[in-house]
Amino acid sequence: MPRNYSYWPLAVLLAVVIVSAGGAGAYLYYHSKIAQGHGLLTVELGDNVTVNYIGYFATGPQKGAIFDTSFWSVANNTNLKKSLEFTNRGGPSYYTPLGVHIGPNTPSGGYVIGNNTFVGVVTGFWQGLIGMTGNVSKPISIPPALGYGDGQAACYQNSPIVYTIPATSRIALSTFQSHYPSIAAATGIQFTDPQYGWTDMIVSANASWVVLQYLPTLGQATSPYGYAEFVTNITTAGGGPGAITLSSQLAPSQAGLVLGKLPSSATQVCSASTFIISSINLATNTAVWNFNAEVMGQTLVFTGTIVNIYPGPQHTY
Repeated sequence: MPRNYSYWPLAVLLAVVIVSAGGAGAYLYYHSKIAQGHGLLTVELGDNVTVNYIGYFATGPQKGAIFDTSFWSVANNTNLKKSLEFTNRGGPSYYTPLGVHIGPNTPSGGYVIGNNTFVGVVTGFWQGLIGMTGNVSKPISIPPALGYGDGQAACYQNSPIVYTIPATSRIALSTFQSHYPSIAAATGIQFTDPQYGWTDMIVSANASWVVLQYLPTLGQATSPYGYAEFVTNITTAGGGPGAITLSSQLAPSQAGLVLGKLPSSATQVCSASTFIISSINLATNTAVWNFNAEVMGQTLVFTGTIVNIYPGPQHTY
């Protein structure tokens, strides 16, 4: 939903006409409210409204993809193009019109009227709702400056496309128990590595340390960061295991279209464990992981329909 950005997904505002790979679908929910003797109410600054919505990207690699909606029929429709970070909230009861306060400086808990809570949203959204009635649906285009901003530079990280890791690892017993809670720290034990998917073997273990040996096969597919990589080389050193080379199949044309995920043992970046690969440079062997929310840095379009208007004290009607 299109709240002021504090968590994801938030994104949106209203609802209707989204063009997907399978065609266009119109989703309208009209509810007109008549002011006695004055015709239809229009949304004004200071009002509170409920609104149905669909939000989608107007720019970037995911142009046209839906990132949030108040419609269960849209969220549950697998034929509609969804964004990389789109999350189905769990069922029809989680998809209802959004209560929006029209104006800035909404209290953190929103305004409560009856059984409805009206929250603060990004500036471009509530500004775009002003002047609407319950019988009109319109698209609202929101640039980053009036939406979720451009994101933080600190939330970008460089990662190699091809890299090498040691074939053995010596780790503290406490770390082993934290990373592999269901595995007994005993010499000779073999188990499936939760990050790489290949077989690990405990070479030695004592009260302080555990030595692991990784046992992949050449050409083995793995996805330690949520996207495909392959074991392209295995070397030995002194007659024993040496190093393992991993290579992804990323291509520059995939920039902005690949979603990655940190392993559960890794520390989150910018309070996020998922990222989008925003650029891929084969010449420098570099992929850029962007931990900013996908809506940051993009122009967004929200189309939708006012369901109810709860006039503020300043309303001219």
